[in-house]
Amino acid sequence: VQLVESGGGSVQAGDSLRLSCAASGSTFSINLIGWHRQAPGERREAVAFITSAGNTNYADSVKGRFTISRDNAKNTIYLQMNSLKPEDTAVYYCYAWVRPDEDYWGRGTQVTVSS
Repeated sequence: VQLVESGGGSVQAGDSLRLSCAASGSTFSINLIGWHRQAPGERREAVAFITSAGNTNYADSVKGRFTISRDNAKNTIYLQMNSLKPEDTAVYYCYAWVRPDEDYWGRGTQVTVSS
């Protein structure tokens, strides 16, 4: 499975961005796909995920502001990020958990939110 992110950028606090992650390869084997992020000097943290059944899960810090969705026809997931805050500044990585038990990562896309 290959994952390619796009959509990062630099915005002001309160603005919105939409990230995309295009998956290719054995996408039928994906159990779960979503986003992690890593800020400078911080550990990588889970942000939002969607399962093959369509169930979603969000970090408390982004609930109500971020929405994950998918377009199965395009093998692409999206992360709509609204009301962005400076603390959302990080490199955002697309992640997939693939049967039987393998992890795949994209190369990341930078999101910078200035106050």
